[in-house]
Amino acid sequence: MSTQLQTRQQPENAGVILRPDADKDSRYRLGKFARWLDKAEVSWYAPDLAGYRDHLADLGLAPATISAHLSTVRGRYAELLLDRPRFFALAADQAGDFVSRKATVDELITRIENAMDPRAAKVTVPTKQDVADSEHLRLSKKQAEALMAAPGVDTLAGLRDTAVLSLLLCTGLREQELSSLDVDDLRQTSKGKLCLRVRKGKGAKQRLIPYGELSWCLTIVDAWLARAGIQDGPVFRGLYKGGQRLRPGRLSVRAIQYILGRYPVVVDGRLVTARPHDLRRTYAARLYGARVGLLEIQQNLGHADDKTTLGYIGDLSIEKREPPAIYSFDVGGLAQPRLL
Repeated sequence: MSTQLQTRQQPENAGVILRPDADKDSRYRLGKFARWLDKAEVSWYAPDLAGYRDHLADLGLAPATISAHLSTVRGRYAELLLDRPRFFALAADQAGDFVSRKATVDELITRIENAMDPRAAKVTVPTKQDVADSEHLRLSKKQAEALMAAPGVDTLAGLRDTAVLSLLLCTGLREQELSSLDVDDLRQTSKGKLCLRVRKGKGAKQRLIPYGELSWCLTIVDAWLARAGIQDGPVFRGLYKGGQRLRPGRLSVRAIQYILGRYPVVVDGRLVTARPHDLRRTYAARLYGARVGLLEIQQNLGHADDKTTLGYIGDLSIEKREPPAIYSFDVGGLAQPRLL
């Protein structure tokens, strides 16, 4: 049986391992694994995860990064193991009756399960008791307001960038969630409270984020939409060279990161570039400092809660999660938006 498995013609590794609908990070990790299998001349059904772990370590990757790569690979194989028809199709060209082919499939499954066992490719990830502020940037009220004011609102690009920064700071969105926003997501209600809708957050989870006293950020977004002539579809879009004409597609995650890179902030006397996730941390830190409850913030951010705790407390009220006025922005100059 083993000899048959080693010698029979198999589909290309990438064709089996890759998932077209996976997110960017997963596609990268799975592609890297598939290329390693090809280079090692190993078929996908006979993976050596311990060997791949050592390969990643030789590349100088951090233990946490290696763990993330292995976790993605294990997740993909868990999906493949659920697809029994695929395994039977792989064994279909073997001589013999159904019983013989089933034995071939069972051997494939056992081999993969053994290779994917976390104990077979352990990675020791150091834990940190304390984390320096420099590793996770959280802006003060003054720094956040300076960042929002940096692009200006006189140009179309500046107005768009101001809207991007203000919405990130006032809702705690992930950059992918901001990229995916459509116009009708901006104004949803729950129990009469104005909310922003995240249609598909991390883990395919939909949520509502109440604006509370930060709803002034919508004035900036509305000004951007009016000046850009956007009535539906993606809220944030790219601009052609010259900054006067819209690109048809939505703003990419990389473009959002690039926008933040254009507006460094002064932290401890030096210019620092904030990342989208830094603004998400800022949102959480500012709300917590304003005495918004930890669990309320956790729901706004879309983090996974402890299941047992959630079972006891139930769904938190939307009223309790409304942000207070933790920033300010003069929206008076946006009353008469100019057309393109």
